[in-house]
Amino acid sequence: MKPYDILVAGEINPDLVLTGDVTPAFGQAEKLVDSASFSIGSSSAIFACGAARLGLKVGFIGVCGDDLFGRFMLDEMTRRQVDVSPVIVDASVSTGMSVILSTATDRAILTHVGSMNCLRADQVTDELLARSRHIHVASYFLQSALQPGLPDLFRRAHVLGITTSLDPNWDPSGKWTGFDELLPYVNVFLPNENEALAMTGSANEEQALANLAQKCAWVAVKLGARGAIAGRGSATASSPALNVNVVDTTGAGDSFDGGFLYGYLHDWSLERALKLGSACGSLSTRKAGGTTAQASLEEVMQYVD
Repeated sequence: MKPYDILVAGEINPDLVLTGDVTPAFGQAEKLVDSASFSIGSSSAIFACGAARLGLKVGFIGVCGDDLFGRFMLDEMTRRQVDVSPVIVDASVSTGMSVILSTATDRAILTHVGSMNCLRADQVTDELLARSRHIHVASYFLQSALQPGLPDLFRRAHVLGITTSLDPNWDPSGKWTGFDELLPYVNVFLPNENEALAMTGSANEEQALANLAQKCAWVAVKLGARGAIAGRGSATASSPALNVNVVDTTGAGDSFDGGFLYGYLHDWSLERALKLGSACGSLSTRKAGGTTAQASLEEVMQYVD
């Protein structure tokens, strides 16, 4: 038994989530929102909390500042049973932050990167890897210092018998460079529909899935309100989203990742793992913030079985 089921190598930042059907305007125009919440942010941290909520043992390595935002994140992640002892607290940097204006169907996001791009692959040591069954990376393009060494990090993981997963998030440049080298070392690849289409140049999500399934052992493509599809070799599966009252979609894809990887790590079938992922993503949208409504395993299993 290892201390961690999953080690997350990721970015650390809180979210200020504003909900309401409004559009910001310059010219000192003040507009009122329905609610505001300050909560755990970053794809990596939201994923870590969702996986821990399902009962997985989760460790986290990243970089944050010795400041209010950093301490908030470490305290909140610890409260949700994520082991943050590997986190590097660097007083010379400031912890990043995102401001999110969320409606029931879309989001606008403003992000101060801060320390999000500070983690390097060599800081994820073999000793830390050896304490884990699996390593997960998200926000690939925000984590610019991690990018160059990530193929070697995943290679090191494989040498130690550790499986890997990646949620790329969107590439602002549209070039998607480096993935030809990286994907052969990714056991589970977790893009959303837009990312999969852009990366492969495919006409639809089924073509994109087939393309990516040739490069990674397991692939799940998140389709938002339409659910998700997945592939494992020539096998495919699909799962609809749950019919819930959507308040905020922040972090829904990261909660999906936690559920899907729970199934993967427990040797579930592709279809059953996909059902769990879709249910976790759907249920996470019931409240504002990425972690507020994340479901326990007991709660979510009623939708799987």
